[in-house]
Amino acid sequence: MDDLQRDAESLLTKTPLSDGLDRRDFIKVALGTGFAVAAMPVVAQNVIKTDTAGLTAGTIMLDVAGQAVPVYRAQPEGKTNLPVVLVISEIFGVHEHIADVARRFAKLGYLALAPDLFVRQGDPQKAASIADLQRDIISRTPDAQVMTDLDALVAWAKANNGNPDKIAITGFCWGGRVTWLYAAHNPAIKAGVAWYGRLVGTTSANTPRHPVDIAPSLTVPVLGLYGLKDTGIPQESIEAMKAALAKGPNKSTFVVYPNSGHAFNADYRPSYVEADAKDGWGRTLAWFKQNGVA
Repeated sequence: MDDLQRDAESLLTKTPLSDGLDRRDFIKVALGTGFAVAAMPVVAQNVIKTDTAGLTAGTIMLDVAGQAVPVYRAQPEGKTNLPVVLVISEIFGVHEHIADVARRFAKLGYLALAPDLFVRQGDPQKAASIADLQRDIISRTPDAQVMTDLDALVAWAKANNGNPDKIAITGFCWGGRVTWLYAAHNPAIKAGVAWYGRLVGTTSANTPRHPVDIAPSLTVPVLGLYGLKDTGIPQESIEAMKAALAKGPNKSTFVVYPNSGHAFNADYRPSYVEADAKDGWGRTLAWFKQNGVA
């Protein structure tokens, strides 16, 4: 089983955390619309809905060497010199849940930016199956391309009301892995929060390094938020990451929630664990404040 398949298994496997949702039902929810809460009324009642009152919110187009990259942007109306947070999506792309997370940050005074990092490879919300999503989009998205897109986004933020000295990154699942990598890539990042992002894996031309590989040289502090019951991210990989971090000067740390599995912050899925999601959100805000972002 390859790394992407393990990620999918952690999302799709029927467990007590999934409320008995089977794989086909999950795919109906996760794919097609990307946010088909109507198909799951039990889940819909958990969904957090953040309005746009007092915000400038919507999609902008970022030019990266001639490629238009859609970015969901949310920020307080009429404000300047804002702290910046990059919000990196799961494998399902920038759907309504990710946009809502951006709005939550904006309500607290951030310039929040959620880029479509799969734009060249395709639209995850149109994938017919998890296998198609993995093969056609995720596995074909090079880390180097992601880093370049995020560099361009940081430059845009600095030129558009973002405070260049207060830039953070957070991401979920696939975006959690990217959070670790980008924190190592760009020293302008003040802090990161990685939600259940894969830490180890096999290397390829598109994924030459994983978080455990960059850990010894990492200088940006990253908070890792993980679930003990995550079948796709075993505790051994977290311990390996901790050991690698200990070889350097970094102040990154982990919180592992004993009652959660993968995607415990995803309020549109049965994997959502409200208490741990709320705790993780509070820790995220405190981490950014502690490290000079807020």
